[in-house]
Amino acid sequence: MRRGALLATAAALALAGLAAPTTEAAAKPPPGSQELVRSAAADPAQRAAAAADQAVASGLDDLRVTPNESYRRSAVTAGAGGMYYVSYERTYKGLPMVGGDAVVVADGNGRVRDTSAASGATTLGVSTTPSVSAASATETAKTVLTRVDDSAAPRLVVLAWGHKPRLAWEAVVSGLASGHPSIQHVFVDAATGEIADSYDQVREGTGTGYYYGTVTINTSGSGSSYSMTDSTRSGLKCGGQNGSAYTGTDDAWGTGSGTNLETACVDALYAVQREWDMLSSWLGRNGINGSGGGFPTRVGLSDVNAYWNGSYTNFGHSQDNARQATSIDVVAHEFGHAIFQTTPGAAGSGNENGGINEGTGDIFGALTEAYANNPNDAPDYQVGELVNLVGDGPIRYMYNPSLAGDPNCYSSSIPSTEVHAAAGPLNHWFYLLAEGSSPGGGKPSSPICSGGPSSVTGIGIQKAGKIYMGALQRKTSTWKYVNVRTASVAAAVELYGASSTECATTKAAWSAAGVPAQSGEASCSSSGNDFSMSLSPTAGTVAPGSAATTTVSTSTTSGSAQTVALTASGLPSGATASFSPSSVTSGGSSTLTIATSASTPSGTYPVTITGTGSSGGHTATYTLTVSGTSGGRTFTNGTDYTINDLTTITSPITSTASGNAVSPVQLSVTISHTCAEDLRIRLQGPNGTWYTVKSSGGVSCTSFGTRTYSVAVTQPAAGTWTLEVRDQYTLDTGYLDSWSITV
Repeated sequence: MRRGALLATAAALALAGLAAPTTEAAAKPPPGSQELVRSAAADPAQRAAAAADQAVASGLDDLRVTPNESYRRSAVTAGAGGMYYVSYERTYKGLPMVGGDAVVVADGNGRVRDTSAASGATTLGVSTTPSVSAASATETAKTVLTRVDDSAAPRLVVLAWGHKPRLAWEAVVSGLASGHPSIQHVFVDAATGEIADSYDQVREGTGTGYYYGTVTINTSGSGSSYSMTDSTRSGLKCGGQNGSAYTGTDDAWGTGSGTNLETACVDALYAVQREWDMLSSWLGRNGINGSGGGFPTRVGLSDVNAYWNGSYTNFGHSQDNARQATSIDVVAHEFGHAIFQTTPGAAGSGNENGGINEGTGDIFGALTEAYANNPNDAPDYQVGELVNLVGDGPIRYMYNPSLAGDPNCYSSSIPSTEVHAAAGPLNHWFYLLAEGSSPGGGKPSSPICSGGPSSVTGIGIQKAGKIYMGALQRKTSTWKYVNVRTASVAAAVELYGASSTECATTKAAWSAAGVPAQSGEASCSSSGNDFSMSLSPTAGTVAPGSAATTTVSTSTTSGSAQTVALTASGLPSGATASFSPSSVTSGGSSTLTIATSASTPSGTYPVTITGTGSSGGHTATYTLTVSGTSGGRTFTNGTDYTINDLTTITSPITSTASGNAVSPVQLSVTISHTCAEDLRIRLQGPNGTWYTVKSSGGVSCTSFGTRTYSVAVTQPAAGTWTLEVRDQYTLDTGYLDSWSITV
């Protein structure tokens, strides 16, 4: 980010109260006092949010999108180790984009640490005009239920899940599915009327009706009027099926009976209050939802079950009706679904994502049991062990899921496995990470999957919980097991360092659960290997049909030398690039030859040279100018336009070229300005469509000078082309000297 801009951005965000602006407006600083700037700059959450907004605006890593798409910040959540997790929603031509979410991890000093995007830029054009009516889509959505009790008006969205984005109606219908409560989000293809996808908001689980005896719980009230509403933890309360909290004339609750529902609320409140405290003390999370809030609990469900429905938890009873399902592990499991829903990416689609959601509930059940350490319910890694729900003991065993018939290891069958069973590999990984394969001390051993290490030594449940919480904060709506692995490894590096035992154990535990190493995942190495790359010359001019050459030089900047593979992108039509050799050992060099064809259009093209090694990638830009006699297609406006702080100027050019513009059109822009990072540039074509040429933001200030851009367009060549330049910050001014466009 430009010098001074971070403080101004923080001030703007402070005024907005961490609202969710679009990325174009996210860093726009309104005039304000220096006192306000200093105050905002002192807030680490503001600094992290400002840095994340700039990362999104500049299209960092996988965050780059097409001109039809934009990100909007939706939440800033504090985590352990001084990290902040900034989540974003995405739109396509103004429509919500399901599966288009993203997360940026930044620290309180305003440094971006990591990014995660559910999907890349939407390169295919998606129609925003439905052929299927909203009413018809709703009727189709209702067919997923056996009994429909309610439905809401559907919303038009772009569904990014699947092999390609599509326009869809998202309808929410509630009722019963196979006799169980269900709130279904159904996506109906707006072109064909077929169901494209769906997911159930109700996440079911089971557990014990164990009673913890005399315990202290937080309630509210005074005198002769009390309520089972936690006055110290926003949103927590417990009552019957009508949603109201139980009340009484004194602050003594329950009878100790397994069939008494007030007693069930004592157990439930005790459990969720311990979970809340565990989240704060161990994992650095503020409340169930991450922003100091929680959710209500209902007891007395007439079912051998318990569930989270997206708004509250609901608990039934054991099959013999002797106990309510309100033990610590079951209550914490259901609220674990709430945590999954309120971390970035919410709840996604499919059995694999659902299995991760169920495993998340089990993990928070185990963490809460360990934190509470209640002698009536000793910490373990069994799920529902005290309820004996149907006379078979625990319903899941995290240390050996196969004991309940669930898979220990990840395989290609997981995406088609029932969600509770699909939780097996995640539960297995967490136990291995926390306790190891042979922990001793009376704790059960855990098997290792084929291809895994010979053994795993655990790091303790609190550290394992921190790592998984850090992974959840990177979650997107398209999460699969491979994404959990890469996210948890990144979290381990963030929390404990790349050379730490915790990082190595995180990887080893995943391999032992059948999820292999992934390309691009963080390294658990302290080698610090890195390299640099440069070009000589950095620019060249050729006639169509000729070739330009440059030398690509590399250097080992730290650690050991590594193999660097070279590629080129951004070539004009008809041009090819070749490297000799195609890869080098850092410290070596390669000759790049860019050959144009007779049909290559004239213009100036920024060609990106990428070097990829084991430590990551670096890029350099070669500016290729293709001359020629295609005259009549390059037009210039040499009028000066003053660029003041926080203002927008426009400069028009009238083209008389025939036919359609050759995409991408080529721009050459000359601006006298000492901080190019202040400037956002857009181009409007003759048909009125706007294209983003350059986003604002960066890590430092550089002079603008003359820069060239390639802009993909679908436009007639003739008509008015308009360049818009917006100064997003204060302190630096300048002027647009001239610009030209080749169409």
